[in-house]
Amino acid sequence: MRDLLSLKQLHYLVALAEHRNFTRAAEACFVTQSTLSAGLQELETQLGIVLVERDRRSVLLTDAGREVVGRASEILAQARDLVDCVGSLRPMSGLLRLGVIPTIAPFLLPRILPELRERYPDLRLSLREDFTAALLQRLGDGRLDFALIALPYDTGGLRVEPLFDDALWLVADRDDPAARLRRPQLTPALTGRLLLLEEGHCLRDHTLQACGSAPAHPAGGHEATSLLTLIGMVGYGLGVALVPALALAGGIADSSRLQIRELARPVPKRTIALVARSSSAREAELRALADAVSRAGKAARFAGR
Repeated sequence: MRDLLSLKQLHYLVALAEHRNFTRAAEACFVTQSTLSAGLQELETQLGIVLVERDRRSVLLTDAGREVVGRASEILAQARDLVDCVGSLRPMSGLLRLGVIPTIAPFLLPRILPELRERYPDLRLSLREDFTAALLQRLGDGRLDFALIALPYDTGGLRVEPLFDDALWLVADRDDPAARLRRPQLTPALTGRLLLLEEGHCLRDHTLQACGSAPAHPAGGHEATSLLTLIGMVGYGLGVALVPALALAGGIADSSRLQIRELARPVPKRTIALVARSSSAREAELRALADAVSRAGKAARFAGR
C-alpha cells in the first residue's frame, strides 16, 4: 500500500495554488521555501504525477494539480472540523474565524463584539470582511468557521441559519421628487434612477431583484464601492438608493440633506443568515453566535424618521 499523504503536504499544495508563488506560499505556511518545495516534490513522487509546472516567472497547476487541490481543500477542512470537534468540549473558547460581508460588518459587529468579549473571555475572534462569494469559498475550504451573509444567495451545500429580516428603504436627497412621496413604489421611472454598489456586493443583486425589470446599468453609470459612498452619491443628487434598515439604524443616512421613505408593500428585504459547513462540529458556537446576532438585529430595528 502506498504511504499515506500528510496533511502538511496538502497544506503546502493548497497554499501554492492560492498564492501562485513559492516564496509567498512558504511564508503563509510558516516554513522555508526549500521545505515547501521539498514537501511538494515528495507529494508528487507519492502520487506519481506532476502537480505543478515550475519556471522562474510563474507557477501553474497541471490539470491533475487542480483536481488534487480541490480534494485537498476538502480534506483539510474536514481535518479542521475534527480538531474543532475536540475543542467543542469547551465551546466559545480558542480561535473562532468569522467572515462578514461589508454591508453588515460596520453596523452589526459593534453591537455583538462587546457582548461576546464579556460573555466569552477565552474566545479569540478572527474577523474577515469580504464579498459573499469569497467568504463562502473560504468557509468551504476551512479558512473560516462561520460567515454572516445576506440571503437570497446560492450557498450550495453549506448549512444556513436564517436569523432576521432586514428591510430595504428608499433614501433620496431632500429635493428629489421621491422624497415627497409617503410610500414610494418601485416604478420604472424610479428604478431608472437607482444607484448601485459595484459588482460583487450581494446588496446590488438584492436591489435589482426588488426592482424586477431593473435597468441593466445604474443611474448615470455611477457605481459605489461601499454603502457610505452610495449614500454620498445620493446626497449629491446623483440618484436614489435602496438601503438596508440595519445600516439606517446605524446612522449611515443621518443627514439633513437626506430623506428616508418606507417603500410600498410588499416591502423588499434581505435576510441576515449565519452560514457554516455541514460537517462543522461547532454546534455550540453556532448557536451562541446566532443568538447574539439575532439579539443585535432586534435591537437595531429601524422605524423611520
